[in-house]
Amino acid sequence: MHSVRTITPDLLLLGGSDRQLSLFENLYPIPRGVSYNAYLLLDEKTVLLDTADSAVGAHFYENLEYALQGRPLDYVVVNHMEPDHCSTLGAVLRTHPRAQVVASAKAISMIGQFFDANVTDRSLIVKEGDTLSTGRHTLTFALAPMVHWPEVMVTYDATDKILFSADAFGTFGALNGNIFADEVRFESEWLPDARRYYTNIVGKYGAQVQNLLKKASALDIQMICPLHGPIWREEAGIAWFFEKYQRWSSYTPEDRTAVIFCGSIYGNTENAAEILAARLADRGVKNLALYDVSHTHLSDLVAEAFRCSHLVFASATYNAEIFTPMDTLLRDLKSHGLRNRTAALIENGTWAPVSGKQMAELLGGMKDMTLLDGTVSLKSSVKETQRQDLETLADALAANILDS
Repeated sequence: MHSVRTITPDLLLLGGSDRQLSLFENLYPIPRGVSYNAYLLLDEKTVLLDTADSAVGAHFYENLEYALQGRPLDYVVVNHMEPDHCSTLGAVLRTHPRAQVVASAKAISMIGQFFDANVTDRSLIVKEGDTLSTGRHTLTFALAPMVHWPEVMVTYDATDKILFSADAFGTFGALNGNIFADEVRFESEWLPDARRYYTNIVGKYGAQVQNLLKKASALDIQMICPLHGPIWREEAGIAWFFEKYQRWSSYTPEDRTAVIFCGSIYGNTENAAEILAARLADRGVKNLALYDVSHTHLSDLVAEAFRCSHLVFASATYNAEIFTPMDTLLRDLKSHGLRNRTAALIENGTWAPVSGKQMAELLGGMKDMTLLDGTVSLKSSVKETQRQDLETLADALAANILDS
């Protein structure tokens, strides 16, 4: 049976949710699942906005045919050609041979890469600002390259003031009946996954997201329909989520606090991290976080680095290098373009503590990173001298955090 949901009298939600997939893009854990949203506009012309992942293909096809009620499909708008939104596109085009594909030039080219199909004779290539009238509705297209693929565009329905935002404003998490953000506890239950989704999937492309936000800010948006996660329809909620995207894409911290990333082998480096966290709390720093980089997934660590203003990297020396999980974290933060942070270092090594110098070199290769003086250096375990060094580091960090 179909699971079509009504958004407006002539706009329907198709697609479905996958609660069995363990790794999104075979990389990011999604214990709460993920939704693949597709939308059908029923006007004088029928318009399918994106398709869905093959994991929910059977539900999607059934939803589409039920929603069309025997009407022909006139247009398929491809906002994003990534397989989680387009692996069912080939079947839709075969089933609806009269449907015209509306997409950017790069997306049309990609269709031929993913499918053994030439859609040139049935494609409508759109450029920035092009429009399409479907009857009562007028759709306007805006290019959004690298948010997060080069072919991406977004579609704005000027009639109902709806932004079909592709991967922007999306989040991990299956839809469990409620399809609107104001129907769920978004800030407490969904925001961590929304942050983790943005920072890991799109985080590298902050400048491109800023360009899209500038375009969107010029529109009267009363609803946002993303390809993953709940739909936004309340003015306050839209403004709140916009502000999150402004911060994330400009690499502006959400919280003035410290997150301590700890790479410890036998617990001595972790002890130093615990002492520092306690001393920071004594000095009035709130919302502290401390993570063992060997046991917390990298995607969560990246999201926390985007959230916090101050980052402490406490790492053992391993084979005369940075402890492997910590090295991976630092390189991933650089890959995701993180900047505008203040960092501090703790190193440990029984015979050659060199991880601090190497971490400083990696941080030095990142943009707009401030490294506090006074790396705390341990030889095996915390002694009185190192305890005093941790007190001094706590003084410097707390002063920097609280001086806002």
